[in-house]
Amino acid sequence: MINKVIVYVLTKLIMIYKFLLSPWMGNSCRFTPTCSTYMQTALEEHGALKGTYLGLKRICRCNPLFDGGIDPVPSKDKL
Repeated sequence: MINKVIVYVLTKLIMIYKFLLSPWMGNSCRFTPTCSTYMQTALEEHGALKGTYLGLKRICRCNPLFDGGIDPVPSKDKL
């Protein structure tokens, strides 16, 4: 129950970011899907703890030191 509430709150915060901040910052993500969409999907598929871990790990790779490209959220059976 608490996991669903946390996922809901985090997902809404990501939606607010995508609606309010992302348009002003421009398209700067090196990956497909974007880091915010990746985080949202990871939260929905893996729950609050593992989804946050996967999303933050992805955000840390979104910089000029990494190539970027297509990077989907791993399925539960691949973790």
